Amino acid sequence: MGDFDRPVPKLPIPGKRNILITSALPYVNNVPHLGNIIGCVLSADVFARYCRLRGYNAIYICGTDEYGTATETKAMEENSTPRQICDKYHAIHREVYKWFNISFDEFGRTSSPQQTEVCQAIFKTLLDNNWLSENTMKQLYCDTCEKFLADRLVEGNCPTEGCNYDSARGDQCENCGKLLNPTELINPRCKQCKNTPRIRDTNHLFLELPLLKDKLVSYIESMSVAGSWSQNAIQTTNAWLKEGLKQRCITRDLKWGVPVPLDEFKDKVFYVWFDAPIGYVLWEKTMYHSTL
Repeated sequence: MGDFDRPVPKLPIPGKRNILITSALPYVNNVPHLGNIIGCVLSADVFARYCRLRGYNAIYICGTDEYGTATETKAMEENSTPRQICDKYHAIHREVYKWFNISFDEFGRTSSPQQTEVCQAIFKTLLDNNWLSENTMKQLYCDTCEKFLADRLVEGNCPTEGCNYDSARGDQCENCGKLLNPTELINPRCKQCKNTPRIRDTNHLFLELPLLKDKLVSYIESMSVAGSWSQNAIQTTNAWLKEGLKQRCITRDLKWGVPVPLDEFKDKVFYVWFDAPIGYVLWEKTMYHSTL
């Protein structure tokens, strides 16, 4: 194993244990190091090898997570395009995992055309079932760069009393550790041009998680009875349910991402946490059926 340049289609085998094994998708804007290997792919690789030795019909899949703000930021740092960044670092990731002989059956990419097709199809299903809503948000906008600024594209003084760190990011202060919203920053500035942005309204699409609560509770209870989930996973999920599910924004004002297939949102893309998990399902189908 380990030759994941040559995916071999696999089918479920009746009467055998059919096991899907995944690792967290590594982000594509850096070079993986030993800590990444140990903390992410190595344990799954050991389990995959164990399953194969036991004769189980196991598939081990992974791939690079390529969309989102981090890629756009890295592209600016390297005076490159997001696509060039992804091509460069995806190749590096593949070579590193090959050197370690990680036995992936499939190592894909979230920026593939198939990923876009499946992501947009899932979105359309949500839309057709009225599980989405449109809401207005206040976001920082840079008039010089002519774009809304994602969390990581803005910095300023931390608003936390006693901190006032002058390079706090729009999502978190690295000095005191407090989670932030970009509009909370004092003296915010665009990381690209260093000018002061202004607050502006922008429309986004939200997943109406409260409407899905009953379906989620039923599913979680079935997993608990079947013993398919760990007790820790069940307790954490139940804690979230007890707090009450909230709407979740699934779109972003970015260029690099899966396009939203609606005319009124043609200048937006899907939030990376909406599109990336679809990769697990997509690559499993690719391995099982060879084509979608």
